[in-house]
Amino acid sequence: MDEALRYHFKTLYLFTRSDYKTIFFPLAFATASAVHFRPVLLLRTIVWIWLHLLQANVSNQTFSGHEDKVNKPWRPLPSGRITVATARRFRWWLMLSCLVLSALQGPWALFASGALTVVEILHDDLGLSGHLIFKTSLGASICMSMGSQGVLDRTALNALVCSGAVIFTTISAQDFEDVEGDNLSGRRTLPIVAPLASRYYMLVVILLWTRMLTTLWRLGPISSTMFLLLGVSVATRFLLFHDRRAQKMDYLLYNLWLFLVHVLPCNIRQGLLVW
Repeated sequence: MDEALRYHFKTLYLFTRSDYKTIFFPLAFATASAVHFRPVLLLRTIVWIWLHLLQANVSNQTFSGHEDKVNKPWRPLPSGRITVATARRFRWWLMLSCLVLSALQGPWALFASGALTVVEILHDDLGLSGHLIFKTSLGASICMSMGSQGVLDRTALNALVCSGAVIFTTISAQDFEDVEGDNLSGRRTLPIVAPLASRYYMLVVILLWTRMLTTLWRLGPISSTMFLLLGVSVATRFLLFHDRRAQKMDYLLYNLWLFLVHVLPCNIRQGLLVW
C-alpha cells in the first residue's frame, strides 16, 4: 500500500479510535442481531454508521484541542497529523457526503443524518459540548439514527430504543479518566459537576439496566447470573476506585458490559442465552 494512503487511513482510524468500543462495535452488532437484514443492506448500514461516527468525531475534535493534548495526545490534531483548518474543511465535506449518501438510501435515512448534523452544530459550533445534556445526546443520536436503516419489528425497535437509552444514561463512564483535560476546556461533564454523586449515579444506573435487561431479553438462570455479576462488578468499581489506572480498567469493563448489552437481543431470535 502506498505510504501516503496508509498515512491517511491511519488518520481516519485515529479520529474514531475512542468510539469503536463504545459506539461502533455495539451498534454494528445490534444491527446484525436485532434486524433481519440482507447481507448487502447490513454492509451498507455498517458503512453508514461508521461514516456518521467519523463525521461526529472530526467535528468534535476540531474544537477539543485543549483537553485532547492532555487526555488523548495520539489523536490526529494534537499529534500534528492534520491541521485544524484542514480538519474543519474535511468536517464540512463529510457532512455534505453523509447527507447525500443518506438521501440515496431514503427519506428516513436523510432525516436521521440531518438530525445528527444539527446536533453536531449545536454540540460543537455553538459550544453546547460544555453542557452535560448535549455531550451525552451526541452518542445517543448516532444510536437512535440507526432506526432509519431498516424495517423494524418489535424486537428490533426494543433493541434500538434500549441501545439509545443505555448509551445516553451511561456514556459518562468515559469522562471519569478525562477530568483533567475536560477541566482545562471548561467542559461540564458529570464527574466534574458532581464528583461523588456521579459515582453513585453510575452504580445505580448500571445495576438498574443490568437487572431490567436480563428480564426484557429473557435470559436463562445461568446467563442472567453471569451478566448480573458483571454489572455489579462494573458498577461497584466506579464507586470504589478513583485513581487514573483503575479508571482505565473501569472503562474497559464498562465497554465489555456495553457490548454484551447489545448481544442480549439475539436471545429473542436465536435463544442463545436461555441456559
